[in-house]
Amino acid sequence: MTTAACPSPARQVPCENCPLRGERALRDFSPEELEFIAGFKSGELTAEAGTTLLVEGTTSAHLYTVLSGWAMRYKTLPDGRRQILNFVLPADFIGLQGTVLGAMQHSVEALSDMVLCVFPRERLWELYRGHPSLAFDLTWIASREEQMLGEQLVSVGRRTALERIAFALLHLFLRAEQVSLTSKDKVQFPFTQQHLADALGMSLVHTNKTLQRLVASKAARWKNRTFEVLDRAALTAIAGYQMNDPQPRPFI
Repeated sequence: MTTAACPSPARQVPCENCPLRGERALRDFSPEELEFIAGFKSGELTAEAGTTLLVEGTTSAHLYTVLSGWAMRYKTLPDGRRQILNFVLPADFIGLQGTVLGAMQHSVEALSDMVLCVFPRERLWELYRGHPSLAFDLTWIASREEQMLGEQLVSVGRRTALERIAFALLHLFLRAEQVSLTSKDKVQFPFTQQHLADALGMSLVHTNKTLQRLVASKAARWKNRTFEVLDRAALTAIAGYQMNDPQPRPFI
């Protein structure tokens, strides 16, 4: 595991040309918002898979929006056991918790090579003072994180093993689909069965056997880290997933 490198002041991707702005699932900025975000951004960070971006119990001078790549949020117990809280995809915002609580309550690690937009934490109050619409977006982002943690709690506490896995994989597939990471109902997951087990509170053996049951249902398959949805309706039914009309979601 490596530690995060320092952000580069160079803006390899100008905010005006940000590829995320072309995603229909994401809310676009007004001209005034875009001008502020372009000035707020201080650079970009490239991180290799395995890089620790944020460490539990520490503070960071920076906040990040994921431009590309995957990461995971997790907590580690004193004896080394790990609980993955959720996964981080492009357009997700990380580091806000350290601003509100004074220190990170979890760690964030890159699961694949990543590029992140970097924002100085010290300038966050400028956003709140001058751009209430963006301040609301940050509130929405925090609320969405709370919602995902709530679903995680339901999975660990009440869903059956098959429901847990179906729900988690479908949810991740849909999130990836929103930011154009899927192709023909397939997505390349950068995580292993062990990561999935650590997210769902299951043993690796139990996870593997449950995945075999899911594959046997003909609803989906996962081979060599490629996850494919074979029957979306069947997978949705197994997961008990509530499909809502997608609304453009904010990002910073």
